[in-house]
Amino acid sequence: MAGRNGRTVRDLRRGNRTAVLQRLYFDGPLSRFELGPATGLSSGSVSNVVADLIADGLVEEAGSVDSDGGRPRTLLRVAPGSGHMIGVDVGETRVRVELFDLTLTELARTERPLAAQGYDVDVITEHVRDGIAEVLTAAGPAPERLLGVGIGVPGIVEHTPDRGAVVHGQTIGWDAVPLESLLRAGSRLPDGVPYFIDNGARTLGQAEMWFGAGRGAGNAIVVLFGSGVGACLVTPEVEQGRAVEWGHLTVRVRGRRCRCGALGCLEAYAGAESLLARWREEGGCPPEGTDEETALTAMLAAAHPPEGTDADPVALAVLEETAEYLGAGLSDLINLFQPERILIGGWAGLQLGSRFLPAVRRHATSYALRHPAEQVTIDLGRLGPDAVTVGAAILPLADFFARGGRRADPEPRTEPPAWQAALAERGPRAY
Repeated sequence: MAGRNGRTVRDLRRGNRTAVLQRLYFDGPLSRFELGPATGLSSGSVSNVVADLIADGLVEEAGSVDSDGGRPRTLLRVAPGSGHMIGVDVGETRVRVELFDLTLTELARTERPLAAQGYDVDVITEHVRDGIAEVLTAAGPAPERLLGVGIGVPGIVEHTPDRGAVVHGQTIGWDAVPLESLLRAGSRLPDGVPYFIDNGARTLGQAEMWFGAGRGAGNAIVVLFGSGVGACLVTPEVEQGRAVEWGHLTVRVRGRRCRCGALGCLEAYAGAESLLARWREEGGCPPEGTDEETALTAMLAAAHPPEGTDADPVALAVLEETAEYLGAGLSDLINLFQPERILIGGWAGLQLGSRFLPAVRRHATSYALRHPAEQVTIDLGRLGPDAVTVGAAILPLADFFARGGRRADPEPRTEPPAWQAALAERGPRAY
């Protein structure tokens, strides 16, 4: 039965379960007494919901604390082993697959390099399938206990009713790749295990907002700085975050050709791939036969050598120019969205790190409008190189919480009402 606001009793129960689970997840262990004010639920509702969650194996007791003159209060927490998630990062240099329990404790991981094969779709799907099988074998949970597989990928992800998630990755040569269908076609997982595929910048943003430097901010931008650049926008209107193709903002008319094919994109100046290419073009000597991460490490060492050693002026100049381009790109985000925080993550952003950050901040504030520039902080993300994978695993976890800690129900097969069948029989038939 639906109430005046259109919500049914089932909706209310699901919302109450979600509220309790989330408070225990982020702030637990908590007592039933503490859960009331934290969730806004009555003591009776809290008791009923907690009993339900304990019966489902999602919540367990975690010791007790003394109360003011009464009996000790039992503490409750989310049961770590009550569910599992897999997070996958389809990155620029490798595919990383990690298995987590419900509290996002890592149970197993595997990595497969991409240096030789690039972004061949068949290779990627095989790496993802094999990686999932490997981590499940290593940690031992039954596949049917999975809440889902989250996957962060480069490019724009379109969710279609017939083919699932379709990836438009222009910079990696993926033109409407039906990644979800391809993964399901050869999957060794049960059919009921859902896939959650999204842009890697969004999964990075999801992780930083839940557990990293973005926690507590209502309006933030999380930047993924790797071979290319991308960003995730989080606002009160877009609480789960939205990936934006910030790397393909035009920063120079008729400028360098980007790997997407256009001229003058930010990514053509600020991504690690272009940064290393510009070092080489200006006469620098990147190490041959190495991946981008190793080459960028060498560039940083050349620009900032040990005391008493001369710096490579070309490497230093390219890095300084990159800081300005990146700062100018951030200024556009500041002017457009007025965020409280901007966080820089991704493997290249983490490598450049604190040495690079002051110059980026300086250029960002000099190019931005004064008022929004005075309100924003620009820092590094806190979750390190696993942030995209953690964020990918959060996608099925967030869906699980939104359902009140219940798995997605299979689509019911329903017969049409008898009157519809009778009308169909009486009506004209097309041949």
